[in-house]
Amino acid sequence: MLELPDYPWNQLAPYREQASAYPGGVVDLSIGTPIDSTPQVIQQALADAANSHGYPTTHGTIEVRQAIVDWFARRRNVTGLSTDDVMPTVGSKEMVAWLPLFLGLGAGDIVVRPEIAYPTYDIGAQLVGATPIATDDLSELTAEQRERVKLIWVNSPGNPTGKVRDTAQLAGIVAQAREMGAVVASDECYAELGWDEYEGQVPSILDPAVNGGNLDDLFALYSLSKQSNLAGYRAAFVAGAPNLMPSLVNSRKHAGMIVPGPIQHAMVVALNDDEHVAAQRELYRARRDMLRPALENFGLAIEDSVAGLYLWCTAGRPSFETIGALAELGIVAGPGAFYGTAGERHVRVALTASDERIAAAVERLNSSANR
Repeated sequence: MLELPDYPWNQLAPYREQASAYPGGVVDLSIGTPIDSTPQVIQQALADAANSHGYPTTHGTIEVRQAIVDWFARRRNVTGLSTDDVMPTVGSKEMVAWLPLFLGLGAGDIVVRPEIAYPTYDIGAQLVGATPIATDDLSELTAEQRERVKLIWVNSPGNPTGKVRDTAQLAGIVAQAREMGAVVASDECYAELGWDEYEGQVPSILDPAVNGGNLDDLFALYSLSKQSNLAGYRAAFVAGAPNLMPSLVNSRKHAGMIVPGPIQHAMVVALNDDEHVAAQRELYRARRDMLRPALENFGLAIEDSVAGLYLWCTAGRPSFETIGALAELGIVAGPGAFYGTAGERHVRVALTASDERIAAAVERLNSSANR
């Protein structure tokens, strides 16, 4: 049997129980699960494709692959992609967990991931016996480590921090990765949710300004869960690395990892419609604008958080102390300790609650601060 760490979110059970006892009920801001309705145009597309009697293709229909290529060109300034270079995936977490296996990594190999990061980057390395190393600066690696690096994960915009890597930073990572002979996989699932100076300006690893027009050994992952409220559809895709994509497609064929046909059709409609994405972004903007000053009024400093669905906060004390203080107000947040030792004095507060629940959290935070 595999021996993996316990799923970290189970540790929140007592805090969630405490928060639930608060008058007016719990405000759960701990997990980034979309709560707004899936846009009707996408629901209709799913219904229209319900008569799906044949097996779907792993690589995806030509329609969904063309929609992905067009979306990258229109929304991410990515040129040079072929429909051969993209593939729908069963959510983006699937690819985060299994990419080390599909790349043939094993014992002795190193997988680099961000210093503060989603836990699944480590799990993917552990599943194949590789060694995960957490760093935001590749120059910190020793010469011996650099020889063993086979995969470098980038997460921009970052979860949980909301940090964005600019074009120059991404180009530097690509250059160093090519010196080491390593693959770069960029998890870009929050790219449509840039705020402030990054609104509409979150660069992709596949942008020619980053890679000089050479997409070899560069993967970009994206999910429609956040921008289109499709978490339940498990609708995502991977793109790039024309030298590696044929092998990746073949491996997923053997493993039977296929996005259902109706979901692929719904993805086409979702990717071709920017209007619903803009509308959803405005909902999150309003919630963010309400919640941010209330958290600051409560005594939390907000760091990074220039993109994505979270506010990365610190009170300068261990994260579970802050989680406990918030639970006393009936609010549940995510402990930064779940994302690595560098996050042990932070909490992640999600924007994924209804307007009514966000308003309740704001009222409680402000009332507590004014006592």
